Amino acid sequence: MTPTPQKIRALRGEGVFEIVWSPEECRRYPFKFLRCACPCAGCINEFTGEQILDPATIPETIHPAAVEFSGNYALKIQWSDGHATGLYSWELLHRLASAPEVLACPATT
Repeated sequence: MTPTPQKIRALRGEGVFEIVWSPEECRRYPFKFLRCACPCAGCINEFTGEQILDPATIPETIHPAAVEFSGNYALKIQWSDGHATGLYSWELLHRLASAPEVLACPATT
Protein backbone atom coordinates (compact mmCIF):
# COMPACT_ATOMS: atom_id res chain seq x y z
CA MET A 1 0.00 0.00 0.00
CA THR A 2 1.31 3.43 -0.97
CA PRO A 3 1.81 5.80 1.94
CA THR A 4 0.08 9.18 2.09
CA PRO A 5 2.43 12.15 2.38
CA GLN A 6 2.53 13.66 5.85
CA LYS A 7 3.72 17.04 4.57
CA ILE A 8 4.21 18.63 1.15
CA ARG A 9 5.97 21.92 0.52
CA ALA A 10 6.87 23.72 -2.70
CA LEU A 11 10.26 25.32 -2.06
CA ARG A 12 10.38 27.75 -4.97
CA GLY A 13 13.77 29.20 -4.03
CA GLU A 14 15.28 25.72 -4.26
CA GLY A 15 13.14 24.59 -7.21
CA VAL A 16 11.80 21.49 -5.47
CA PHE A 17 8.75 19.90 -3.90
CA GLU A 18 9.63 18.50 -0.51
CA ILE A 19 7.51 15.51 0.46
CA VAL A 20 7.67 13.93 3.90
CA TRP A 21 6.42 10.36 3.54
CA SER A 22 7.25 9.31 7.10
CA PRO A 23 9.55 10.49 9.90
CA GLU A 24 12.26 8.38 8.24
CA GLU A 25 11.58 9.30 4.60
CA CYS A 26 11.69 12.81 3.16
CA ARG A 27 12.43 13.41 -0.52
CA ARG A 28 12.99 16.49 -2.69
CA TYR A 29 11.60 16.37 -6.24
CA PRO A 30 12.96 19.01 -8.67
CA PHE A 31 10.20 21.01 -10.36
CA LYS A 32 11.50 20.30 -13.88
CA PHE A 33 11.81 16.58 -13.13
CA LEU A 34 8.16 16.43 -12.00
CA ARG A 35 6.94 18.51 -14.94
CA CYS A 36 8.73 16.12 -17.30
CA ALA A 37 7.18 13.15 -15.46
CA CYS A 38 3.62 14.41 -16.00
CA PRO A 39 1.40 11.35 -16.43
CA CYS A 40 -1.37 13.00 -18.50
CA ALA A 41 -2.40 11.80 -21.96
CA GLY A 42 -0.86 14.90 -23.54
CA CYS A 43 2.56 14.02 -22.13
CA ILE A 44 2.47 10.19 -22.20
CA ASN A 45 0.94 8.00 -24.89
CA GLU A 46 -1.80 6.24 -22.93
CA PHE A 47 -1.61 3.13 -25.11
CA THR A 48 2.15 2.58 -25.30
CA GLY A 49 3.37 4.45 -22.21
CA GLU A 50 5.86 6.29 -24.44
CA GLN A 51 6.71 9.84 -23.45
CA ILE A 52 5.29 12.37 -25.91
CA LEU A 53 6.58 15.42 -24.07
CA ASP A 54 10.04 16.54 -25.13
CA PRO A 55 11.88 17.45 -21.90
CA ALA A 56 14.03 19.90 -23.87
CA THR A 57 10.94 22.09 -24.32
CA ILE A 58 10.53 22.56 -20.56
CA PRO A 59 12.33 25.63 -19.22
CA GLU A 60 14.80 25.21 -16.36
CA THR A 61 12.83 27.92 -14.54
CA ILE A 62 9.57 25.90 -14.50
CA HIS A 63 7.69 26.18 -11.22
CA PRO A 64 4.21 25.51 -9.88
CA ALA A 65 1.81 28.42 -10.39
CA ALA A 66 -0.84 26.67 -8.26
CA VAL A 67 -1.09 23.39 -6.37
CA GLU A 68 -4.16 21.67 -4.99
CA PHE A 69 -5.13 18.26 -3.73
CA SER A 70 -7.25 15.95 -5.84
CA GLY A 71 -9.09 14.01 -3.18
CA ASN A 72 -6.71 12.27 -0.80
CA TYR A 73 -4.75 10.51 -3.53
CA ALA A 74 -2.99 13.07 -5.75
CA LEU A 75 -1.64 16.55 -6.38
CA LYS A 76 -2.93 18.66 -9.22
CA ILE A 77 -0.21 21.08 -10.28
CA GLN A 78 -0.66 24.04 -12.58
CA TRP A 79 2.79 24.75 -14.00
CA SER A 80 4.20 28.12 -14.99
CA ASP A 81 4.21 26.97 -18.65
CA GLY A 82 0.39 26.76 -18.48
CA HIS A 83 0.21 22.95 -18.29
CA ALA A 84 -2.31 21.75 -15.70
CA THR A 85 -3.81 18.41 -16.73
CA GLY A 86 -1.59 15.93 -14.87
CA LEU A 87 -2.57 14.31 -11.60
CA TYR A 88 0.45 13.25 -9.55
CA SER A 89 -0.88 10.36 -7.49
CA TRP A 90 0.78 9.35 -4.23
CA GLU A 91 1.66 6.07 -5.94
CA LEU A 92 3.43 7.86 -8.81
CA LEU A 93 5.26 10.27 -6.49
CA HIS A 94 6.37 7.44 -4.21
CA ARG A 95 7.60 5.43 -7.21
CA LEU A 96 9.53 8.47 -8.50
CA ALA A 97 11.24 8.84 -5.09
CA SER A 98 13.89 6.34 -6.17
CA ALA A 99 14.86 8.31 -9.31
CA PRO A 100 18.42 9.70 -9.30
CA GLU A 101 17.07 13.26 -9.66
CA VAL A 102 15.13 12.95 -6.39
CA LEU A 103 17.26 13.58 -3.32
CA ALA A 104 16.85 12.99 0.38
CA CYS A 105 15.94 16.06 2.41
CA PRO A 106 18.66 17.70 4.47
CA ALA A 107 18.88 16.29 8.00
CA THR A 108 17.73 19.61 9.48
CA THR A 109 14.27 19.37 7.86
